[in-house]
Amino acid sequence: MIELKNISFSYANNCEDSQLRHIDLTVKKGELIILAGKSGCGKTTLTRVLNGLCPQFYPGNLTGSYSLDGQDALKIPIHQLGTMVGSVFQDPRSQFFTTNTTDEIALGMENIPLARTVMRERIETVCAQMNIDRLLDRRIFPLSSGEKQLIEHAEIIDRDGKDIVLKNADIEFQNVTFSYDKTPVLRNISFSIPQGSTTAIVGPSGSGKTTICNLIARFYDVDSGKVLVGGENVRDMTCDSLLRNISMVFQKVYLFHDTIENNIRFGNPNASQEEVIAAAKKARCHDFIMSLPEGYQTVIGEGGSTLSGGEKQRVSIARAILKNANIVILDEATASIDPENEHLIQQAISELTIGKTVIVIAHRLATIEHADQILVVDDGRIVQKGTHNQLIRQEGIYKRFINIREQAEGWSIA
Repeated sequence: MIELKNISFSYANNCEDSQLRHIDLTVKKGELIILAGKSGCGKTTLTRVLNGLCPQFYPGNLTGSYSLDGQDALKIPIHQLGTMVGSVFQDPRSQFFTTNTTDEIALGMENIPLARTVMRERIETVCAQMNIDRLLDRRIFPLSSGEKQLIEHAEIIDRDGKDIVLKNADIEFQNVTFSYDKTPVLRNISFSIPQGSTTAIVGPSGSGKTTICNLIARFYDVDSGKVLVGGENVRDMTCDSLLRNISMVFQKVYLFHDTIENNIRFGNPNASQEEVIAAAKKARCHDFIMSLPEGYQTVIGEGGSTLSGGEKQRVSIARAILKNANIVILDEATASIDPENEHLIQQAISELTIGKTVIVIAHRLATIEHADQILVVDDGRIVQKGTHNQLIRQEGIYKRFINIREQAEGWSIA
């Protein structure tokens, strides 16, 4: 049983504004509790308290009592609390407690040393069922001295690149193959994206959608084939000359421990305050910024921890609007956002993408249906290509995907 009594919490960098105020909550075993409320109301902070992230990972002032099955949960070490409270987050990367993927999985089995040996077979079975067995024993954060040396002596990816001014915003993949650590991810794919068009990329998790976007921005180099942007091979360009043509908005938003104004200005360091405010208004975040204690001069927590998910998204879109690049790469990030924020984010995205070449990893039917081109990716290959009206008439992954999305978007609580 979970029992909260008079719980209040404020983040360390905003102690005057409590995110949680005098909360009393009892959840008995077997009960389902749904947290609902507007953006910024404290839903995420409450879950962080429940799994021990506040105040151990997110410093701040926590008062009140929290008991879990009769134990004082505030005194339980976070790695032990993790065996008692199972958590699934929008951004799991920020919630790892161990240094190794196998140990991280074993954390849910109560005894890590025992799980490494006696429960190894069970871990492998669970991973195989979830199709993540290739990740077993992978290191999460720490680097060995040898790996550190490799990084220190790593060759600069654009050492031979030239500062090239692009003549257009066309994108083309020519027979591209790419692997992570010898594991094939993309297999001989080819497609073209004309300037000013919108291309939606859909497909199962792990099929290669994000990798396509990463290769456009040259976060990695291809194993074979070519990636052309504006008619130029990205390998011939400096990263700076390529990336000044690209704005990226992903589900994982990272904001700096700085003022909101400076976080937006990161998109264009030379922008005036008036231009920053204009971008914020287009991104539908001006109103919530003005409601903060210091407005645009409000300092936000590292990673944007003091803002809600929807607020962080809109700040990142304001940053991209200010940059005003001709190519926009978008991992459509409204699937887990409350309806109020989803509406505002969609308006902000519409402002961002006017007249741009847009590549979107699409989740919403409205985006997919109105795309100029849809690429269906499966197992590293493009298995279908066309418009919504063309693909919906074909038997295959796309039609099944649309049927699932329609059922999901039509779901409601009785």
